[in-house]
Amino acid sequence: MAVFIISGPLGVGKSTVSRSLADSMNQCALVEGDLLLHVYRGENEPPWQERLHLAWLNITAVTRNYLQHGLDVVIDFVVEDELIWFYEQLSDHNTTFHYVVLHAEPETLAARLNQRGDSPYIERSIFLRNKLMASATNEPFLLDANHKYPGELAKEIVKDVRFRIHELP
Repeated sequence: MAVFIISGPLGVGKSTVSRSLADSMNQCALVEGDLLLHVYRGENEPPWQERLHLAWLNITAVTRNYLQHGLDVVIDFVVEDELIWFYEQLSDHNTTFHYVVLHAEPETLAARLNQRGDSPYIERSIFLRNKLMASATNEPFLLDANHKYPGELAKEIVKDVRFRIHELP
């Protein structure tokens, strides 16, 4: 079995690439992290850090369930500092982990977010882009998403061994 974690800033194409990757696989579950992050309703929403922590706990539990049922898993979610923790949580499975951080030029991100009506998130997207690209943990897993189609990126993620996690610091 395999777990593919597709990370990157808002507007880079994580969801589109994740769907393309999942659609190209034989038996696969697509876990959209944002759906598990935005489950709260009502007036008393937990603080951001608690919501994020619970989302990761749920992503881990759902991934574990799918792996136990013989499915590969594609995860679409921004990974800031959670990669090592997540990997350790599932290290008891005989699973191949693939990790990629998609990135694009700030102008590309801004154009994509404007096009889909998410211009208020441009500043956050560029902040995340810079943070993710500066991370020593992410450096080997960076993939430039500029001028590439989602299917092309999905194939590259599957075939390129540099996106397989062999060990983490």
